[in-house]
Amino acid sequence: MTKKKLWGGRFSKETDAMVDDFNSSIRFDNRMYWEDIEGSIAHAGMLGRCGIIPKDDAALIQKTLKEIRDDIEAGTAEFDVYAEDIHMNVETLLISRIGDVGKRLHTGRSRNDQVALDLRLYLRRQCDEMAKQLRSLMGTLLNLAEEHTETIMPGYTHMQKAQPVTFAHHLLAYFEMLKRDAERLKECRGRINVMPLGSGALAGTTYPLDREYVAKELGFDAVTNNSLDGVSDRDFAIELCSVLSLLMMHLSRFSEELILWSTHEFSFVEMDDAYSTGSSIMPQKKNPDVAELIRGKTGRVYGDLSALLVTMKGLPLAYNKDMQEDKEAVFDAVDTAKLCMPVFEKMIKTMKVRKDVMLKGAKGGFANATDVADYLVKKGVPFRDSHSIVGQMVAKAIGLGKNLDDFTLHEFKECSPLIEEDIYEAISMETCVGDRKLKGGPAPERTKQEIQDGRAWLKG
Repeated sequence: MTKKKLWGGRFSKETDAMVDDFNSSIRFDNRMYWEDIEGSIAHAGMLGRCGIIPKDDAALIQKTLKEIRDDIEAGTAEFDVYAEDIHMNVETLLISRIGDVGKRLHTGRSRNDQVALDLRLYLRRQCDEMAKQLRSLMGTLLNLAEEHTETIMPGYTHMQKAQPVTFAHHLLAYFEMLKRDAERLKECRGRINVMPLGSGALAGTTYPLDREYVAKELGFDAVTNNSLDGVSDRDFAIELCSVLSLLMMHLSRFSEELILWSTHEFSFVEMDDAYSTGSSIMPQKKNPDVAELIRGKTGRVYGDLSALLVTMKGLPLAYNKDMQEDKEAVFDAVDTAKLCMPVFEKMIKTMKVRKDVMLKGAKGGFANATDVADYLVKKGVPFRDSHSIVGQMVAKAIGLGKNLDDFTLHEFKECSPLIEEDIYEAISMETCVGDRKLKGGPAPERTKQEIQDGRAWLKG
């Protein structure tokens, strides 16, 4: 028996089977079944409420749609490539069950505004789920920071030891990055949460639809202002991919540091066995594969963003079939971020932090040289002169194979007669960190306050 497509009235010939498969998106947009049915339930209710279709028909459509949703969730409803996408599959199932009444559902609606609606509903829900994951990760960062407000480690610039900080301070830098990610995600959700239904194919409709009623039923903040833009806009999907690219960049940077820190050369941290892998040939290996995969998957999300931007850059108004390519990219970006956040959180929660090795690392490499210069400034030496004096002091220490802490007072005085016995206290790692009490600094009292502020932010 020949199947007739729901849009096939003007066609005298069936589409080629290869074209059906090529054109179909059901294999990846079937995940939006819940959103499609919710949107259709609200649309049918509005059609009945406005007298566009009989109320009894609207009620039957709504009832049957809920049954179809239950069957999909139970795995008893089958999708057909011939019906192309989730929207036509649901409508086909509806018509097969209630006949002509089901054919009334699409009144005043196009697949163009329907797919835009479903995608916004789906991404809105994903934003909420990712926000929870992100906040959980941020809470774990704060817990870890709280354990290490006194754990001194070297800070780096150009991957060279620069000045001592605390591990808590380092972790809080990532908390700030993730806080910006959370704010961006919230703002992006707000732009997603605008309802395009009622835009029709591109020019709206002559039916007296109550768009505001449907928007309220579906939890939207507003309706789109322009029907052309309503169906052709994918800024919200691109923006979400951009937000997730930044989030993944932050996870990747942290992962890169964990990979370095877990090497034998650093040995600052050790990954838990449950979050490491071994080698098929080298029995001694313990590889930080989780961190490496997160670093690798970041490029994948960048690719999703790039794919969307390139797809949209040359499209005239309004809808074009190219836009079907939006879903796989944004779905992949969402899936990847949702996969990475919880495993990253568990990885850092279970890793072992070697405080003694971190402290030893901070004491090497002249990380307190700036504090020697500041010591001389406090004695009245202009900073540029003290910078030069300490530079010569470092060169001398390198020649002697010493750290500055190991200088005798005589050796210090050879560099500057202003240096007294109090130099040793002034350039101890604890003083170097503890005296940096300015807002944003690594002093324990300051990081403890930042942790409290972070917890308050998460509660807000």
